[in-house]
Amino acid sequence: MKSAIKKIFRNYGLEISGYTPGSSTTAQLISSLQKFEIDHVLDVGANQGQFATEIRNGGYSGNITSFEPLTVAHAALIKASERDERWTIHSRCAVGSENGEVEINIAGNSASSSLLPMLDSHLSAAPHTAYIGKETVPLVTLDSIAPNYIAKFQNPFLKIDTQGFEWAVLNGAKNVLPNMRGVLLELSMIPLYEDQHLWREVLERLEREGFVLWAMQPEFIDPNDGRTLQMNGIFFKLIDPVAT
Repeated sequence: MKSAIKKIFRNYGLEISGYTPGSSTTAQLISSLQKFEIDHVLDVGANQGQFATEIRNGGYSGNITSFEPLTVAHAALIKASERDERWTIHSRCAVGSENGEVEINIAGNSASSSLLPMLDSHLSAAPHTAYIGKETVPLVTLDSIAPNYIAKFQNPFLKIDTQGFEWAVLNGAKNVLPNMRGVLLELSMIPLYEDQHLWREVLERLEREGFVLWAMQPEFIDPNDGRTLQMNGIFFKLIDPVAT
């Protein structure tokens, strides 16, 4: 009976599966956060709050602090967090390797907006993400703002979703990264944004920082040929991080 029902849904392009770490990426992430007793998530590149909402609905009950540069997305982020007293929204900013001001490219779908030029490899797989404008935004480093947020927490977790700008975010987090128990960030299999670092470089860098690759989850797949373009890499330190 179960197989018959699944077959019917597949005919409509839908898939039914249980909510377990083996069948749901959200369940896998929540299970991992619980195992390492994560108590504060730094949500860098929050857009309209999709990630924070996902983990909250999935069962994560700890604190969240979100960072987002785009004016429209930031306003939606504030609205999404209104009824959640453990969800803090930092003032509008991009996060990178230095403090200052920077111009960000606004994508047609908002979530693919980036400080880097988008390559044809991304556009051919997702034409709706083409840039439609620019916006000048404040630029900050995690080293300059994160300590105030994580000082009272034992096991903070850093999520980075910055569309090719992950390396710069890590460059600006050299002092706070040792205090993170885990990191989630996008790993690009091929260049999607100009001058971005690919998955192997990011993996090796985090390993040098003492993190172990815990899980990889498909994030961006080319609908034209099925090629995986991006994965979400989830990393944890298997020993306690350096005390603040």
